[in-house]
Amino acid sequence: MTEDILINITPQETRVALILQGAVQELHVERTLSRGMAGNICLGKVARVLPGMQSAFIDIGLERAAFLHVADIWEARPHDTPSSSSTAPTPIEKLLYDGQSIMVQVIKDPIGTKGARLSTQISIAGRMLVYLPQDSHIGISQRIENEAERDMLKEKVKRLVPPDERGGFIIRTMAEEASDADLQMDIDYLRKTWAAITQQAKTKPAPSLLYQDLSLAQRVLRDFVNDDTSTIQVDSRENFVKLREFGTTYTPSVLSKLVHYTGERPLFDLYGVEEEIQRALGRRVDLKSGGYLIVDQTEAMTTIDVNTGSYVTGRNFDDTIFKTNLEAAHAIARQLRLRNLGGIIILDFIDMESVEHRNAVLAELNKALSRDRTKVSVSGFSALGLVEMTRKRTRESLAHILCETCPACGGKGQVKTARTVCYEILRELLREAKQFNPREFRILASQVVIDMFLEEESPHLAMLGDFIGKPISLQVETLYHQEQYDIILM
Repeated sequence: MTEDILINITPQETRVALILQGAVQELHVERTLSRGMAGNICLGKVARVLPGMQSAFIDIGLERAAFLHVADIWEARPHDTPSSSSTAPTPIEKLLYDGQSIMVQVIKDPIGTKGARLSTQISIAGRMLVYLPQDSHIGISQRIENEAERDMLKEKVKRLVPPDERGGFIIRTMAEEASDADLQMDIDYLRKTWAAITQQAKTKPAPSLLYQDLSLAQRVLRDFVNDDTSTIQVDSRENFVKLREFGTTYTPSVLSKLVHYTGERPLFDLYGVEEEIQRALGRRVDLKSGGYLIVDQTEAMTTIDVNTGSYVTGRNFDDTIFKTNLEAAHAIARQLRLRNLGGIIILDFIDMESVEHRNAVLAELNKALSRDRTKVSVSGFSALGLVEMTRKRTRESLAHILCETCPACGGKGQVKTARTVCYEILRELLREAKQFNPREFRILASQVVIDMFLEEESPHLAMLGDFIGKPISLQVETLYHQEQYDIILM
């Protein structure tokens, strides 16, 4: 199955969509004012060491201090000893002190109220290899499953790396078809990059940025393109030229797929990506069969509920449930990629009595998730019939990038009814009347609340006016949302 990659670039943001068989499979957004930090290497300053939590807060020049746990400190780990797996790491208070300068890499962007997550184990990604300057071993991607192929690639890289040179490598899937010259070019580029980083670390003050990961458009050429990629369409002439220059130096094998889109219609409109973005921000996802998903994202976790809706087919109801869950498994995997959902995810499939059906749905889910570039882990069905899974979270979700908390409901997803607000106002009026003695009370509220007072709740308002012995006037404030009101003492 061939896929197309669309790159929409404006001065303010870059958007990337991956299209497979006419359907959008992945969406990526990077804004110029808030580029993701994951992968960046910084010279930080230790702001505070917390021995009780075995962690430290590091100032890397952001609004909030970043977080470093002892498990992510390379120097704290026992290395090259037979019992290293069972040996406890060196306590953090013996490694760090307040005010110390330290080289760190961002492994998770700041998300919500949490600061960035850091590691002192540096890794620099190339197209075919990942360089580990502090390590010494040659690793290989788990996606390369053939043992003979794995051994051959390891030997090839070992042969290209001088034995007296320090530093290890992880072989990426892109290296499967690479020649010795391609691998050597990657090795030289990564070593040169690391040399520039270490040189800057000697001269720059802390906190300072030493290395910024590639832009989204450049990462597309480095990470996204594979044998199934048909075209990479870019709708900006200036950036098309820049990408060609980048590709000529670092990814020459993908240049034949890079195309400058010059059509009259916007690129994302042509492929229906704009509509897909709007759907990816909604709670409900309709399935072709008539069933649907409900996606709810919270700070702690994401829940996805599967419903049959109007779907009724097959020999019996169990058959309908089974087919809906199979379709939902594919839709869920796609939604996780589209929305970039991470962390703990709870899947509530429609209850199935048959163990065979449960296993088939779980197998279909794992198959659909195998396309994901992000690490996922799926458990079986729990006693409550739920599937628990995790998906590595390194960047903000699509909703967090494009949306903000609703000022009216404060993120609850619902607002008080106009009648509830009316009754709150009546209670507040009674409290105010007992404490103060104004000539008149004036209610400032939204149109819908004032209308409720003038119509259905007018008897209650009149009764309260008679009870407190003061006139009560009403005034519409067009800028107030439904829950907002004020009581003015005249």
